Amino acid sequence: MKYLLTVRRAMLLATTCALLQHGGLVLAGEGAGSTDSAPRVGTRPAMSALTPQPVAAALRAASGTATAQGSDAQGNVAELMQMIHDSQLTELRTTYNGSYGASLFFYPQETTYYVALFQDKHFWRVIKSQDDARAEAIYADFVKQTAQLAEVEIRRTQLQAQKAFVDNVIALSEDRARRLQADLDVARTQQAKVNDYQQQTQTEAVALRVEKEKAQAQLRQVQNEVLQLQRQNESGLPAPR
Repeated sequence: MKYLLTVRRAMLLATTCALLQHGGLVLAGEGAGSTDSAPRVGTRPAMSALTPQPVAAALRAASGTATAQGSDAQGNVAELMQMIHDSQLTELRTTYNGSYGASLFFYPQETTYYVALFQDKHFWRVIKSQDDARAEAIYADFVKQTAQLAEVEIRRTQLQAQKAFVDNVIALSEDRARRLQADLDVARTQQAKVNDYQQQTQTEAVALRVEKEKAQAQLRQVQNEVLQLQRQNESGLPAPR
């Protein structure tokens, strides 16, 4: 009976895994050694953007890179990488927080679970277990860790966006200030020209007024002479020589 239950459970899990299966991630790092062993922390790679995607498919798509990176991996990490590369595992769950992620894989042939914690496309910690409840608990714990680890990264991303926004506003403001200063410089230059023109025009107007007054005086004198000559002509007297 126990054997039948085990076989039935394996078949059910295999069917579920086949429905949930999807792809993956280029991986590297160090992990725990034997089954159900405590996880060991490897060297953390440099942080960069991680596009959420199935872990297994991405690894198979970059199998050459993964094999080269996995040559130095030991224990569960190397085992998991090879099994993903050979398409032996079903990816049940994957959660991303920033560049950090956690994945739960299943190996139907041995009803074994692999729980992985990774960062920036590299496996960081791997634990394997045949206890589904324990695997789910470890996965849940890894998911919490990714959320905690990604807090600073997410905050940095937000601050970068805010700084970029402020820098853009500063650039727009500086450009506006340059335009206003240019307009002000043009206005000042033109105002100076207008002032010079006004002064010159005023000087010319004064000179023209003086000349006009002289011309008017000369006109009155000529008109008086004409009037006298006209009167003398009308009275029949010869004009004086």
